[in-house]
Amino acid sequence: MKNVFFTALVLFVAMGYSQKKNNGKVFNEHPAIDLVNDMLDAFFAGDTDKVASYLAEDFKAYNGTGINKDSKGNDKEQFINQSKFWKDNLSYVSFKPSKGAYPDAIEYKDGGVWVQTWHHLKAMHNSTGVKIDMPTHRLFKLNDDNKIETMINYFNERVFWEIGQSFEDRKNGTIYNHHDNINSVRKMMNAFENMDLETAYGFFKEDARFNTLELPDGETLSLEEIKERNSKVMEAFEINSIDVVGYPDYLEYDLRDGRAVQSWWKFRMTRKADGKKIILPALYIHDFDEDGKIVRSSSYISTKVLDAK
Repeated sequence: MKNVFFTALVLFVAMGYSQKKNNGKVFNEHPAIDLVNDMLDAFFAGDTDKVASYLAEDFKAYNGTGINKDSKGNDKEQFINQSKFWKDNLSYVSFKPSKGAYPDAIEYKDGGVWVQTWHHLKAMHNSTGVKIDMPTHRLFKLNDDNKIETMINYFNERVFWEIGQSFEDRKNGTIYNHHDNINSVRKMMNAFENMDLETAYGFFKEDARFNTLELPDGETLSLEEIKERNSKVMEAFEINSIDVVGYPDYLEYDLRDGRAVQSWWKFRMTRKADGKKIILPALYIHDFDEDGKIVRSSSYISTKVLDAK
């Protein structure tokens, strides 16, 4: 049995190797790579004449992630106009090879030459302030005259959708200065001031998550964890009053049906150890579910204030 297994394994490996077929050569240094890099430099510099000199007359550029089956791509003139648009409408442009990446040139046995590149693009759209910060991947096919006849782009189109949407004023919901969710936040704060913790925590859903200015990015706390943290603060400080600053806003978003109350407060506290009076400013954003329960709390508070001498 052992010999049968060994023989089968050898045959499997042999079959695996027999299926390989060399169809060309891959280069990390090649005249075609230099040509593509020069064209891209000219493109982002807005040197349209130089860009045109690298392109075949029948040049076409395609979106590699597009779903339009009838797309005929962009021709030479359209691509050159894109170079001019980038020069006129973008600031702080940075177009560098992605970290650890380098271009490849592939010479296929049928005579075709392709170049593939990986870059990271950064820029700001001048009119809208939209930031572009994304990886890009491009494929270039060269013809027999060493001109680029095909380019295929792979990138996140979402940022360009955002640029297009930002040219017009658009509403995204309604802002309230009086709402039952605002009432809930005020009642919750009053409960904390009066040390009615059962009532205060009752405004939160059991699986609510909490983040603070001082937590690592992406890290959150559970309701039980926030109770423990608050307990330690209450052991060290007496809460004299919690006073609203200005007035809370309730934002009911159209996008993703968001519901958030943002409110500003001053915690007036006395440190029990030495009687030091402290005022702690705070900004809260409380996200509500459709049943009026708080599902997420984001607090913007610097606890360093509590160490005041």
